[in-house]
Amino acid sequence: METYTDKLEKKLVGILEKNEDAIKGYEKAAENAKEIGLQSYFSNKARERKNFISSLKGTLPNLDLGNNQIEGSLAGALHRTWMDVKAFFSGDDDEAMLEEAIKGDKAAVSEYEEILEDISLPPSAAEVIRQQLQWIKKDLAEIKILEDVR
Repeated sequence: METYTDKLEKKLVGILEKNEDAIKGYEKAAENAKEIGLQSYFSNKARERKNFISSLKGTLPNLDLGNNQIEGSLAGALHRTWMDVKAFFSGDDDEAMLEEAIKGDKAAVSEYEEILEDISLPPSAAEVIRQQLQWIKKDLAEIKILEDVR
């Protein structure tokens, strides 16, 4: 039988996987982007998401949130493959990478909002997740502006 702690751990590991997916996706976008400014932007976003993982794990040392290296999800791996294909066939790699970053951040917002609805979430974790959600929303607004400028 699955306990409260098991369910919570699964949800939190899902958030960690989402962040690992974001790290790998941003790294892939940095590889595929043509403009140096966008390459730097995406690399910075990957570093931020690494900090997200460390912060979240730090608030919940008693939960088994896996090893230090979360592998990411199958959906994330498929999304990164799609980014490569889209970059290969797209006339504007940078535009394609911005569009994919927007999709990924929108998915992260949904997942973060869902876990915050769990009333069993410890207050320390809820606060970190709430802060990260606001950061992702800010990033999403920035990426949309970058896309509109292009």
